[in-house]
Amino acid sequence: MLSDFSSLIAATARWLTCAFPPSGGALAAALCDVQARQAVTVAAWLRYPTPMDAALAAMAGPGGSARLDWTTGADGAAESDPEGQAWRTWVDEVVASWAACLLTDPELAGVAAAAVRDTGHAEATPVEFRRLLAPDETDRRAAALLRHPDLLAPVADLHRDLLVDRLGAGEPQAA
Repeated sequence: MLSDFSSLIAATARWLTCAFPPSGGALAAALCDVQARQAVTVAAWLRYPTPMDAALAAMAGPGGSARLDWTTGADGAAESDPEGQAWRTWVDEVVASWAACLLTDPELAGVAAAAVRDTGHAEATPVEFRRLLAPDETDRRAAALLRHPDLLAPVADLHRDLLVDRLGAGEPQAA
């Protein structure tokens, strides 16, 4: 993974865990963060499948969290953030939407994880997305809000069709 690209993944995962926080203590926060990062990583690798795509995204900037904040009703959150708004500029709306889709649809998550194994991003490092693909009961409890289909629907629905098109899911298979 390119280091430039890690800012996009970290900021988008942070946005998800701020918008849909963990339920519980430090362990729950860590488990929720891992699930968000795995979903965002898969989504980012799908959105920017080549190193050139990732470099262009890093150069142009991903767009920020403004529409996502508005969609979730947290549009005043940036002003009350003691660390400022800088990290929010690295949030990628499409990646967040796709990650929300993956967190709430296990079948789609499986197809997406299989698809990213063929990208240049996954070639350098063996990857496993167990917490995304096969969360145990502790994972589910920690990320109850992050995986709740009704709560994530406004975010997931923003770009779900684009993800389905990218994966070719829902298309009739040749006989």
